[in-house]
Amino acid sequence: MRIFRTLPTTRLIVILAAAAVIAIGGTAVAVAAGGGGSTPPPKPLATAVHDALTATKPSGVTARINFTNKLFPSGALVGANTSALMSGGSGRLWLNDTGGRLELQSDAGDVQITWNDTKATIYDASSTTAYTFDLPAQAQTSTTTTDQPPSLDEITNFLTGLAQHWNVSGAEPSNVAGQEAYTVTISPSHDGGLLGSAQLAWDAVNGVPLKVAIYAQGASSPALSLDVTDITFGDVSNSDVQVPPPAGTKIVDLSTQAQGSTSGSGQSPAITGLAAVQAAATFPVTAPDSLVGLTRRDVRLVGPTDSRSAVAVYGEGLGAIVVVERPQDTSGGGAPSQLQALPSISLDGATAHELTTQLGTILTWDRGGVTYILAGSVPSSAAEAAASALK
Repeated sequence: MRIFRTLPTTRLIVILAAAAVIAIGGTAVAVAAGGGGSTPPPKPLATAVHDALTATKPSGVTARINFTNKLFPSGALVGANTSALMSGGSGRLWLNDTGGRLELQSDAGDVQITWNDTKATIYDASSTTAYTFDLPAQAQTSTTTTDQPPSLDEITNFLTGLAQHWNVSGAEPSNVAGQEAYTVTISPSHDGGLLGSAQLAWDAVNGVPLKVAIYAQGASSPALSLDVTDITFGDVSNSDVQVPPPAGTKIVDLSTQAQGSTSGSGQSPAITGLAAVQAAATFPVTAPDSLVGLTRRDVRLVGPTDSRSAVAVYGEGLGAIVVVERPQDTSGGGAPSQLQALPSISLDGATAHELTTQLGTILTWDRGGVTYILAGSVPSSAAEAAASALK
């Protein structure tokens, strides 16, 4: 979508980070530093999950939080320290049946995120700008089954399928933020890229999530986590949840702009297969059979008819590499100019821009009138080697 091409790189990453926070904090999330406290009785994982899904949920949640973001090394982004979402911060969380509100404060700049069933708003105090976007609609099969939790057998079958691709721990009795809890850890059994593991804990009484953390391979501390230092269950007023941005804030409606960006141009069906893509594209498409030992699994031409891109996927699972190719934008208003904020490297004599994180690498460069963007949960050395092979 064109709106995401015209956003500054750091602002786009802020929005993606906020979307992750919304997913993490969709109910109550609390990561404690460990410690003592009573623990619940042992249960099989399927039973613990079933009990959590069928428990009576609290009417609301109020919490004090710490958000940790160690994805980006120091200096990886110009202006990356201008937002609590990029540098981490502390704040508060409110949740009720209408939605949620999360405030983060830090010396780098405050952020407020609010959401309901349909829309989310991210207010960035450092730029006095609020970004709004639509949330995916929840699927509903019928009025009688919408709120029906899965049965114990269905959960057991799901966990059996999950175990084919992930290592899944049991429901470990624990105590999180002073609450009796169960903790589960999952890690990819293969094709996991740089992802090491993810951990989730939930309240043993009401099923509210109490811990979430994502770890890179070999890391002892999480790359991303949302910590609550104090949590209270009880009624939360709508005025505490649905708070508009301050007066004078610039509003950027990503949903509206994204919809309008394709008006008049038409969205054409994807063209698949290398020969068909190369024949239909208005620019030279480079897609070798393999990259750094990963076999090409798919290549297709996608997007509006007046702005098509070739997308190739190498490998499978979380360890796959995705390559996007499109005509180089020489106007200065597209993605290449915004990606100049990324650190520059030399790539076969050309200047490329690279973002390296604990969980993956993004690399972009121009060659022969084509802009290349390569992304994958791979080290920078592998990303650079793959980029060098795209000739």
